[in-house]
Amino acid sequence: MSPGQPRRRPENGEQNRRNSQGRERNRGGQRDFSQAVPSQRKRAADPARLVAFEVLRAVAEDDAYGNLVLPEKIRSHRLDKRSSGFATELTYGALRGQGFYDAVLATCVDRPLAQLDPAILDALRIGTHQLLAMRVPHHAALDETVSLGRAVIGAGPAGLINAVLRKVTQRTRDEWVEELTSGESDSNRRASIQYSHPAWIVRAFRQSLVAHGRPVTEIDELLAANNAAPVVNLVALPGIGILDEARAAGGEDGDLAPESMFYSQGDVARLESVRSGAVRVQDAGSQLIARATAAAELGNGTDEKWLDLCAGPGGKAALLAALAQQRGAVLTANEPAQHRVRLVAQALKAVGQESWVVRHGDGRDVGTQFPGHYDRVLVDAPCTGLGALRRRPEARWRRQPGDIAELGVLQRELLASAVDAVRPGGIVVYATCSPHPAETKAVVDDILQNRQDLEAVDAPALLGDVSMRGSQLDAGNGMTAQLWPHVHVTDAMFMAVIRKKQDTTEPAETK
Repeated sequence: MSPGQPRRRPENGEQNRRNSQGRERNRGGQRDFSQAVPSQRKRAADPARLVAFEVLRAVAEDDAYGNLVLPEKIRSHRLDKRSSGFATELTYGALRGQGFYDAVLATCVDRPLAQLDPAILDALRIGTHQLLAMRVPHHAALDETVSLGRAVIGAGPAGLINAVLRKVTQRTRDEWVEELTSGESDSNRRASIQYSHPAWIVRAFRQSLVAHGRPVTEIDELLAANNAAPVVNLVALPGIGILDEARAAGGEDGDLAPESMFYSQGDVARLESVRSGAVRVQDAGSQLIARATAAAELGNGTDEKWLDLCAGPGGKAALLAALAQQRGAVLTANEPAQHRVRLVAQALKAVGQESWVVRHGDGRDVGTQFPGHYDRVLVDAPCTGLGALRRRPEARWRRQPGDIAELGVLQRELLASAVDAVRPGGIVVYATCSPHPAETKAVVDDILQNRQDLEAVDAPALLGDVSMRGSQLDAGNGMTAQLWPHVHVTDAMFMAVIRKKQDTTEPAETK
């Protein structure tokens, strides 16, 4: 409009496109406007969402474990019970769903995701999880995630986050799954997208189901179970801890392992019994492995010297030491990493010191240094951790297929050391938190085929004996046992039991 030219009167419908100063707004047609002017927009991050963001950043930048960082962040930000639950679901959900959410975001961003600032990508994952998998109203998920971006990344990135997440809202989760998988002919790839697992892990789980005697048709149930939020499992150390405090706080008695409890009432560190170490956080599957190690029948001889060959960080060692204390035995907890030695000692502090000793050393040397010395040996071998993806969601994105072969060498060396360290008539329990046949049955089969002084013990029967389900446990129909998240609601723990043969001229004595 040139100076002096009279202002044109707005025609019908135009008045609401001008502000009080007569300036025209919304030249591009109908738009949604923020409720607040820029000076009033929220600039502080919601504490629960900030916790989730900080954990995702620690996982990506520092190679941290989410389950270790999250409780620290919740305490440092002083979240209440409700906010803690929200932060936990948001953190684990964004980590578990990373593959699927990245596939969604790749269609909504105008550049490869690798070119995005990693902090922006983490914020987008947090927002996408709220929009597609949580009962958070879309406007709240958008506003709070944009506020998070504005507070911790900057105003420019906040605008990008807003624009991308608005595209995400155009479809529901099921519609996104259909959109992303409709042209995919590979069943592993389809499952990989739908259930947010790398395709190689999907293939590995199919092989694992078959190897352990379960139908491959359970693959969808297994993958879905890996994505379910796990309930915290507690165990009272036998003869030391009681669950009354946790029960009074709303915990529910477990139905799989003795003296166990499900706890979903927030931060367990608020319980004095947990802080003291008398009650511990431990998956029920791991509890059964420790109890089976203590309960396996020995041949003729003593039952005084027990060994946890790979003890760190100390969960199974604490339960074993408590059981050893009741039986007048002593547990040696061996750990090769110095910083984890301290963790093991901390885990054992609630058990009388006469019942345990912590040893710093390479487990592969124990068999040579202490041949035939121990009555019971647990080899909780380092593994890929594919059986614990519910509790360690970031592991699915860190592991690579090549890790299996590399770990297989170590697993065989540790098992060989263990059978050298056990006395004739003694038992070795080999366990992994992975169902992969290359880490489980293949390792056990190799040593049984190569050594004539060993025999397999019925592991499913033993595991049933120490569980609350007995013969109904359904942990395998061969000589090795396998637990599953979709069957037992535990980590996918594997267990084999090996006994070193005695001289057949000696009478066997039941212990």
